[in-house]
Amino acid sequence: MSIRPVLTETTARPTMEGAGVHLHRAFGFQNPEQFDPFLMFDDFRNERPEDYYRGFPWHPHRGIETITYVLSGSVDHGDSLGNQGTLRGGDVQWMTAGSGILHQEMPKGNAKGQMHGFQLWANLPSQLKMTAPRYQDVKSADIPVIQDDDGTVVKVIVGAFWGKTGPVDGIAAEPQYLDIFVPAGRRKVFKIDTYRRAFAYIFEGKGTFRDASRPRGVLLEKEVAGEEVNIRDMSGDRTLVQFGAGDEVTVTAGPQGIRFLLISGAPIQEPVAWHGPIVMNTQDEIRQAMADLRNGTFIKPAH
Repeated sequence: MSIRPVLTETTARPTMEGAGVHLHRAFGFQNPEQFDPFLMFDDFRNERPEDYYRGFPWHPHRGIETITYVLSGSVDHGDSLGNQGTLRGGDVQWMTAGSGILHQEMPKGNAKGQMHGFQLWANLPSQLKMTAPRYQDVKSADIPVIQDDDGTVVKVIVGAFWGKTGPVDGIAAEPQYLDIFVPAGRRKVFKIDTYRRAFAYIFEGKGTFRDASRPRGVLLEKEVAGEEVNIRDMSGDRTLVQFGAGDEVTVTAGPQGIRFLLISGAPIQEPVAWHGPIVMNTQDEIRQAMADLRNGTFIKPAH
């Protein structure tokens, strides 16, 4: 077994999307091979309704899949397949855009006006770029939650982990998508398939993903209980951690514990041509998609 080294630790950057939604982007629109098969990851978290209520009005997608995970608040959605509904806290939406889909996502806050969720874009391989669009809503109650004896909690959103399988399936990149909480001072090791690219995204607390067998940056349980806590080299809120090769990830939680998403997937290793919400393999395919939008043939008839 080999612990994956940390390649990079970066902080998600503020940006604006849709009709004026303030969010933080962990990665996207640059160096698509770096996180292959994933293209983009956004953290949409706001305390003020004016920062998100305008939402994401009708817009197209082609050539990708999106996974939306809502933590708090809600998102009303609709699409050109005729689907419509509301995602609430803990719910997940998976959408395969395939040959083309139009949809809208309109966030609403909770009783305090707060909104928080994530959206991950996964690429489609060339043979599936023009597949028929598909869609799935998954309710929070249907997502397996595992609690270890030491208080570690894992929600299995996509993929298999610790004997449980997440309810979202059929995603071409075959990702593993976990929501993990590790209590204060605990060191945990999580297995990841050697052939997958992997990253973690911290959204509560602090911790280190450096190899905890090394003294630098290590936080022990006895330190948490004491007056002095070594929090050097610990990463906190909105930190993206990219891992190198190996088959395990180690994390040591800080004094308030740590909650993070752990996401991995098998790289597709194909050329990427990217224009906004449309991701294909060549510029000719991008031009064809734009022509389809102009002449009204973007949405393909069902077969």
